[in-house]
Amino acid sequence: MSSVIWPGRPDPLGANADADGVNFALFSETATRVFLCLFDAPHRPPRETLELPERTGRIFHGYVPGLRPGQLYGYRVDGPYEPHAGLRHNPHKLVLDPYARAVASSGNAAELFAYRLGDPAGDLAFDREDNAADAPKGWWPMTRSTGATTAGRRRRGPTR
Repeated sequence: MSSVIWPGRPDPLGANADADGVNFALFSETATRVFLCLFDAPHRPPRETLELPERTGRIFHGYVPGLRPGQLYGYRVDGPYEPHAGLRHNPHKLVLDPYARAVASSGNAAELFAYRLGDPAGDLAFDREDNAADAPKGWWPMTRSTGATTAGRRRRGPTR
């Protein structure tokens, strides 16, 4: 399945659904590119990866028509890997949306680091292993009574 991605809006931040799809907006002061990864299940590779097509100031954004509540997603953020300067962008690592309304997680914290644990170079060693299958993913739940998406609540996501 290949999704279309439109420019979308830079606000509000996070994943925000409307009747026709979902707008994604992520702030990064130092990233050069941001990719949206869509998943069918928490412990699987992404079914699709789309580059967020627009940047307004320091906010990367895009709109995916046809997505519905319950869609699992995460980001890959590309940019400089300069640990001494505090920059650890690693496009091989899926990162959780800091604005996610709910989280589906495997609990495997070792997969979250941008560097290889136990490497002789310590936290300076760049890790090229893809963590997408085990990394936490954002999703937005739907309330049963109204059909509206919930806002501001954090829940553990699906564990299929």
